[in-house]
Amino acid sequence: RVHGRAGGPRPLDGPPARGQGRRARVRRVGVSRHDREPSKKNEVKPWRVREWCVPEASCEFVAAMEDVLAVYERPLDPARPVVCLDESSRQLVAHSREPLPARPGEPERWDYEYVRNGVADVFMAFAPLLCERHARVTPTRTRRDLAETLRWVSDDLYPQAERIVLVWDNLNTHSMGSLYEAFPPEEAERLASRFEVHHTPRHGSWLDMAEIEIGCPVRHGLPARVADIDEMERLTRAWEDDRNESARTVSWKFTVGDARDRLARLYPVIEIVD
Repeated sequence: RVHGRAGGPRPLDGPPARGQGRRARVRRVGVSRHDREPSKKNEVKPWRVREWCVPEASCEFVAAMEDVLAVYERPLDPARPVVCLDESSRQLVAHSREPLPARPGEPERWDYEYVRNGVADVFMAFAPLLCERHARVTPTRTRRDLAETLRWVSDDLYPQAERIVLVWDNLNTHSMGSLYEAFPPEEAERLASRFEVHHTPRHGSWLDMAEIEIGCPVRHGLPARVADIDEMERLTRAWEDDRNESARTVSWKFTVGDARDRLARLYPVIEIVD
């Protein structure tokens, strides 16, 4: 018992009725949940940064964008296949100690130390309308590597094509000049004549469908640690075969009309004078 007024005894408060816990007591004293202090999760976190593509509004940007989008609207033509090309690097990392295998109730465990074994580069040739992609793994990413990749696309992948419609971004090696650095002039001219080249706008590589496709193995399809270039080739080939057998592709819906409507802010303002 607890003493009340004038020291007199009074009974202890009984337990709250069913359904009247702490929240009900708070409401009785006139404190609404909307009057409480905001949760910490809603506070500003200035150290967080989100990467975003912020294209520059210019006539050059919209011209290159509409050119690529017009290519994507073409119907399938086996004589002139549309091939998107891109490349990405991946660090080769091996275990410093033998991993512990998975057991019931425990996942596989790796030691946090690792061994660096250089870098592998993956060139991706993606033909969306043919529902196929082909990857080529190299130890470097030079103009000569690109030139060999173009010859591979021309002579090994699509030798029967009259001309290959090539879409790629503005990387410094992405030009027919790379062919002249790697091959004699006659061979470079032969290969260059096999391609109809279309560049995405600067800071607009998201328009290259090969960038979407290469992100599947490099960021998601490969394990966190790939020890050497041989293992990289084996894993990439297995991924490529699986995607080609299931005829996976990119369903591209963004058209020139969509660009003019949704990205109107990127187009120059034209003043018409009567």
